[in-house]
Amino acid sequence: MNISFTDTQETYIAAQVKGGDFQNASEVVRDALRLHQIYRHRIIEDLRVEIAKGWGGETSPNNVQDIINTKLKEKRP
Repeated sequence: MNISFTDTQETYIAAQVKGGDFQNASEVVRDALRLHQIYRHRIIEDLRVEIAKGWGGETSPNNVQDIINTKLKEKRP
């Protein structure tokens, strides 16, 4: 596998290794991927909870055009 990084990303990775938090660049990338996986899982679960609330909540008496018109009125000075 070949991965390319920007100069800024390479500088960051090198700083992490130099700072002693990681032994090499691979460890930095693996840690970043683990954190990304946790973050992504949390976001997806939060979205599922909110979607379930929406499906289980009361139906709005407003249609889409009503909502758009209300938002447009709020933006007018």
